[in-house]
Amino acid sequence: MKTDLFQAPDYYNVDDLLTSEHILVRNSAREWVKKNISPVIENYAQKSEFPVSLVPGLAEVGAFGAYIPQMYGGSGLDQISYGLIMQELERGDSGIRSTASVQTSLVMGPIYNYGNEAQRNKYLPKLASGEWIGSFGLTEPNHGSNPGGMETKFKDMGDYYLLNGAKMWISNAPICDVAVVWAKNEEGRVHGLLVERGMEGFTTPETKNKWSLRASITGELIFDNVKVPKENLLPNKSGLGAPLLCLDAARYGIAWGAIGAAMDCYDTALRYAKERTQFGKPIGQFQLQQKKLAEMITEITKAQLLAWRLGTLKNEGKATSAQISMAKRNNVAMALDIAREARQILGAMGISGDYSIMRHAMNLESVVTYEGTHDVHLLITGLDITGLNAFK
Repeated sequence: MKTDLFQAPDYYNVDDLLTSEHILVRNSAREWVKKNISPVIENYAQKSEFPVSLVPGLAEVGAFGAYIPQMYGGSGLDQISYGLIMQELERGDSGIRSTASVQTSLVMGPIYNYGNEAQRNKYLPKLASGEWIGSFGLTEPNHGSNPGGMETKFKDMGDYYLLNGAKMWISNAPICDVAVVWAKNEEGRVHGLLVERGMEGFTTPETKNKWSLRASITGELIFDNVKVPKENLLPNKSGLGAPLLCLDAARYGIAWGAIGAAMDCYDTALRYAKERTQFGKPIGQFQLQQKKLAEMITEITKAQLLAWRLGTLKNEGKATSAQISMAKRNNVAMALDIAREARQILGAMGISGDYSIMRHAMNLESVVTYEGTHDVHLLITGLDITGLNAFK
């Protein structure tokens, strides 16, 4: 088990923009990651195994339902606190952040926002405590960037709904206790259904052979004539806009999380550049290595300010989908570039499991694609600024 020597960069004193509660939440998450994730995560990633034992700790640190009200088991925190938790978790590993992000934004979020009081009371406390794990079923084998083409459907059978179809690339699927599943009714309207483990015809095979997010558990959701009780339909919002709003919340968390991965790569590369000697001096004394490091800290600082401003807008209820999309695209691309540059600074050691950089780089190859690809987010910004729809 390795010692976590991480020191967070804050070149523009962004901490001065945070409240004492923000810093307390962030530091608590940071210490938890140092103690519980960093010493074991390389081993789990090498084995391609999800560390289930970390789930109770994630709940204790507020990673599940950070902004869900306390009356339902959440922490009742603001959006910046939630973002900071995601930052610290992804500094540990993108897969661990994915687990928490799905649980909070894609499972607890729609149950809280679109569900009724009975559904909130039944599911949210169990999800907040980590007793139950949730998953979010939108992506299908034939429909990723075009969720409106979904083929998963349900019929009204009088006493229940009959659900058929399949979802894939679903985080948490193989261990989920409940899945928020998006499907079309007989009129083609999209609705959310709560499908529970144990319902006949509901299976969740694991996706194997991943080179990315290896410490995250991924799978499919398969529905073969699943009888879903009518009380399991989310009643307060329907249409494709419902799952897309959930994705906004998840993308917001990713915009913060990617900063954490970038910070870890930068901190590792900076420390190595000061310690590694070639040609009689530390490699950090060479101009090209200083160029890499200077560009890294500049981009991290810009991303920190972007995320903080977005969090402020979100707290005020003013953040738009397009603004969230821009932050997700920018910050993930930034983190992926930094991971690649940091890998070069470490040379051959950059591919070793003794360091976190290659793991972050592989993980970010997924993050740059999921919750909307890099290119799709560019077109979302293009639509927003021109008013011209490139998707049609």
